[in-house]
Amino acid sequence: MVETLKKYIPERAAPPVLELIKEHGVYLKIVNERLTRHGDYRILPDGQHQITVNVSLNKYRFLVTLVHEIAHLVAFKKYGRRIKPHGKEWKHTFQHLMLPFIRPEIFPQDLLPYLARHFKNPKASSDTDAHLSVALKMYDPPSDKNYIFEIPTGSTFRIQNGKIFQKGSKRVKRYECVEVATGKVYLFQPNAEVEHLK
Repeated sequence: MVETLKKYIPERAAPPVLELIKEHGVYLKIVNERLTRHGDYRILPDGQHQITVNVSLNKYRFLVTLVHEIAHLVAFKKYGRRIKPHGKEWKHTFQHLMLPFIRPEIFPQDLLPYLARHFKNPKASSDTDAHLSVALKMYDPPSDKNYIFEIPTGSTFRIQNGKIFQKGSKRVKRYECVEVATGKVYLFQPNAEVEHLK
């Protein structure tokens, strides 16, 4: 099992992750990419704890996602099922489980400051932390996609479902963009991946 884990997460992280999997009775399932999530946790009808993680994630994002989902399991066991999925109990559990991994033997030096900042108050998804998301993306295979923050204001772009938008100005943290076909305004995170239409 350690050798299998090494295919998906940093090598030095594999033994402690395997211990977490064994300790909490995790059934880990590696699945094809889902656009709406990197991973999830659920209790199956037979009581088994299933965690799924997308196969397409780079090893650093895979590790963060896997520990994120294990934190759900541990928090529910410890505090009960009535807690908020990403409330203070989960945040505390995620911080506690992730801390041993935030080391230069596991993560590249350039990612450590972003991880340290993120884990002061972890978000429901690493994607909502634009700085961490962009830093993790540097370890993905090359892609023809751009981030919204990279394309010029006024230019058009296509999203995954084929809809075309024109990039507008930034409102606090997100960009106001107009759907070309309908004129409706949508807000996009700066690290949303889009296809720039030149």
